[in-house]
Amino acid sequence: MNDDVRNIVLGVIATAVSGGFGWFSRTYLWRRALRRKQAFFGLPTGADCVFVVNRQMGGNDSSLHRSDAFALLEVSALIKDCGANVQIVTHDGARQGFGERAEFCVGGPASNTRTVAHLASMLPGVRMAVSDEPAADRGAIVVGGESYRWQKGLVEYVLLARLTSGRGSRPVFLLCGQTANSNQAAARYLAKHHVHLARTYGEESFCILLKVINSDAYGPDVTELVADVTAPARTPVAAVA
Repeated sequence: MNDDVRNIVLGVIATAVSGGFGWFSRTYLWRRALRRKQAFFGLPTGADCVFVVNRQMGGNDSSLHRSDAFALLEVSALIKDCGANVQIVTHDGARQGFGERAEFCVGGPASNTRTVAHLASMLPGVRMAVSDEPAADRGAIVVGGESYRWQKGLVEYVLLARLTSGRGSRPVFLLCGQTANSNQAAARYLAKHHVHLARTYGEESFCILLKVINSDAYGPDVTELVADVTAPARTPVAAVA
């Protein structure tokens, strides 16, 4: 074997080894990222989860706002990435305990009775004005002694929470907004920032408040983090007072 042939053979071997190592590294990193995503969402491969839909405000019990449907699509993509299965149920038809299956619950207490139960049991420090009467405080989110008011078309607020009853239990993701548009904004924020949220909170419960800006012009696209309200949201109002 002359030097030219030897160099060609060594080059082929080096290329194969380098390519194999690169493939192994990419596969390892992809699998590690997938495991972290599955752990954060409580969705191992083949697991079942439920998506609890609310009813459209002002509509009948079976109607769903277009933006809430878009929120479902945002979340469905995450569920598909994890290799899990989703079952869609109405807010008044969800009959399961807390932590048995991962759950995505969309809508405020005025349109979702399941949200009412989650707020009462897991986030007792949160209050939402649900009166249908026109008023400055209608739809306001009150937490930690602060009131966050909805300004139609200008400012909307939404709570995004990951709730668990302990290690080993599957989480409930609560997207509790003042409007259907803010619900979709929370779903989009979760899809975009779930890696950062997982790094920050791990598999623990959290509750953050988001603000949707100028929804008449930008829809659910311009959203910013207002505050981490986990502590006051989990503290009963009487204790805070």
